[in-house]
Amino acid sequence: MKQLISSRNIKVVLAIVLAITCINGIGLNLNDHPIQVPDGTSSSQSKTTSTSSIPDYTGLASVVLSDGSGLDISDLPSETVLSELDSLGRCGTVEMVVTPDTMPAAGERRGSIGMVKPSGWHTVRDDSLDGKYLYNRCHLIAWCLSGMNAEERNLITGTRYMNVEGMLPYETQVASYIERTGNSVLYKVTPDFRDNELMARGVRIQAQSVDGQDDELSFDVYCYNVQPGYALDYLTGSASKG
Repeated sequence: MKQLISSRNIKVVLAIVLAITCINGIGLNLNDHPIQVPDGTSSSQSKTTSTSSIPDYTGLASVVLSDGSGLDISDLPSETVLSELDSLGRCGTVEMVVTPDTMPAAGERRGSIGMVKPSGWHTVRDDSLDGKYLYNRCHLIAWCLSGMNAEERNLITGTRYMNVEGMLPYETQVASYIERTGNSVLYKVTPDFRDNELMARGVRIQAQSVDGQDDELSFDVYCYNVQPGYALDYLTGSASKG
């Protein structure tokens, strides 16, 4: 008896595969298996109309800041824009036009990034967490979009929760959109460092498709740098469980 698999299930499986490649650092060619990450608000995000302040974390990994990206695509950067580290060693805004050519080749593996120690970095092992560690070296612009590896101006100290539950769904959405359409996307990420704190409170991610307006991708979101079950000291990056 033939077993029929719905197109929805296929898309879900392929989306999971793409997400794994983004988080694990393996280039993937989806030209033969195009997928589309559904638009709309999911259970892991909520929506707010305010752009002047970031709402307090209320248990959701991310919050939508506005209906559109807020990005101007009339004057696109010709190359990746990387802010220099400030006097405290902290990253600033990064911006680039993501295209099929900026994404790693199929099968390409990300190199080591362990030599980079972002501001606020601590090695905190917790076997109960996915990945076994509290903190990740989080790429502001994901390796699966940019091919940037051990670039200290693109790496911040981020919780596993922010990396996987907060940022990854949006990175996967952009990657799958580009793979499916071949279009380019203006992508901008701004870490939220406050006063002299060494660890960001979160990151703002903005994305806007540059072409293919009949199939537009546009969002402006904030991902919280938190970890359920932990109290984080953003001034130093230290953490305590419970």
